[in-house]
Parts: sequence; C-alpha cells; structure tokens
Amino acid sequence: MSEKLIPVPDGLVGSRFDVAAAKMLGISRAQADQLITDGQISMDKPRLTKSTRLMAEDILILSLKEEQEKPEEPLASEMDILYEDEDVIVVDKPVGVAAHASAGWTGPTVLGSLLRRGVPITHLGAAERRGIVSRLDVGTSGVMLVCKSDVAYIEMRRQFATHEVTKIYEAVCQGNLKQDHATIEAPIARDKTSTFRFSVSPVGKEAITHYDVLERFGNATHVKVNLETGRTHQIRVHFSSIGHPLVGDPLYGANPQMSEHLGLERQWLQAMSLTFRHPRTRVWMTVRSHYPLDLEKALETLKKDHEAKLARDYAMGK
Repeated sequence: MSEKLIPVPDGLVGSRFDVAAAKMLGISRAQADQLITDGQISMDKPRLTKSTRLMAEDILILSLKEEQEKPEEPLASEMDILYEDEDVIVVDKPVGVAAHASAGWTGPTVLGSLLRRGVPITHLGAAERRGIVSRLDVGTSGVMLVCKSDVAYIEMRRQFATHEVTKIYEAVCQGNLKQDHATIEAPIARDKTSTFRFSVSPVGKEAITHYDVLERFGNATHVKVNLETGRTHQIRVHFSSIGHPLVGDPLYGANPQMSEHLGLERQWLQAMSLTFRHPRTRVWMTVRSHYPLDLEKALETLKKDHEAKLARDYAMGK
C-alpha cells in the first residue's frame, strides 16, 4: 500500500470532503465515497465525515491499495465510425459498450476500443474518460462523439454545456401518448432507494425533454426526442414519470411480457443524430446513425401487431 499527501487546492476550500476528493482524483463521487469508507482517503481531522467542509490548510491522505494487473479490456469490434477528422471522431456505439471504464465494469468501452485501434485521443479530462464530453448509457446505442484534439475537447465541452448541440433520439414507450408534441420538464436526481436508478425530484438538476410522435401502435408509441439537457437516464426517467416507460426497460417499469414478445433485452432507445458546430472550422454538421437489428425487429413486430389488430377490428365492425 502506498501513501500520498495532497494539499487541498484553493478552488476546493469550503467544499465537502467527498466532493473535493472526487474532483481532486478525477473519479465519481460514488467511487470517492467508497474509498473514504474503506479508509483509503482520509485527513488528520477530528470527527471527520464525508460532509466535513475543507479548510485551506487541509491535506488529503491517500493510502491506496496497489492495483492488481487488470485483464485487457474486450474490444468493441462492431463499433462503426460514422465520421472522423483530426479533431473529432463520431462512433455508432453498440449496446453493451460503456462510454469509458468505471468501477465494476469489465466489458468493452468506447474510449478503450478507440485507443486499441490506434486512434489518438486528447489527454484532457479525467484519465479514465479523456476526450469524452457526452456519454451514452451501456444499454443505449447510437451516435457518440469523442475528441481527438485539445482544441476540440475545450470547444465541444463548451457547446454541450451551453446546450448548443442538438441531440436527437428515437424511443418507443408503452401506451398511447395523449399529445403529438410535448415537453417534459422535471428535475432529476439519484433515486434514494437504488444506486442505479434516477427519479424526478424537486431537489434534482434541471432536465428538459421535447418529443414528437412518429407513429402510434395503440399499446406503444414511437417518438422522436430532442434533449435540451443531458442528465443520466433522462429520457427513461421522464417517460416513466408520465406513466409511459420505454419498452424493454424493466428498471423504470416496462412490462416484461411485452419485452419478451418483442425480443428486447434492453430499452428501445437509439441516439439517432448529433448536430454541432465543428470545433475548428466552425461549420455546422450533422452525423446520423441507423436502427440496430434488435430495435428494428421490435419496431417491425409492433407494426405487424398493430396492423393485425386493425384488420380484426375492421372485420368485427369496430
């Protein structure tokens, strides 16, 4: 076990112990909490807790266990490149691929697979998520941008933070939405009952989701979604909060029988396109994806079921 002392930087004086530790080490707050609980991050202060506010003279004590040699990360060999130049690379992220490495994840990642392919990535950002300015969940597929140059990282981070980037998704939710066009505006926070869930909460961060109905199937609705903000699980949480969870999403209330009938093992959600101003040329550009096979098959099944029901109703004079 190695021990390291890190003085608290001026910018984090007054911050909570766990928040400051996460920012100083470039890790998530959950990871910092666990390291503090395990005694691997501490300070020489009486009555120290995770919520203790840091002072200018404080020093973090890192007593991190020596890492065992990790097995080589699996390669996401089926991840297509949709666009690439000297500044950015835009991939079509498959389901089952994480954006970057994290505690407990042993599968392939976008960043790891790009590096193994020899793609140069900026070193800006936390080590485990360098070059990444916007992520997709493991269970969500589609368009994802990674920055290759420092110029791109700085500019694209700004564009995402100021909501200048247009992120278009398509989703299929359960039930028949009442409105053809609507906005769901409800703050989102981590759910108190589960580490992995998020929920609408008055103490959460602002979250705004716009949607337009593309097609109705009676028991499900196909929608185009435009995210104004980019909270974790935002689309899944928002549609669940209005009583229309995404098809194939049991974490947020989807019907398991319906998921099985459609052959879905994850939520019907695809990041379809990304529109942004190129960080160097300043020219607006749009990069588009397409439906992966599992989502396409589920959509076709919904259409056939709906057409069959309409035919039966017509035959019965309904």
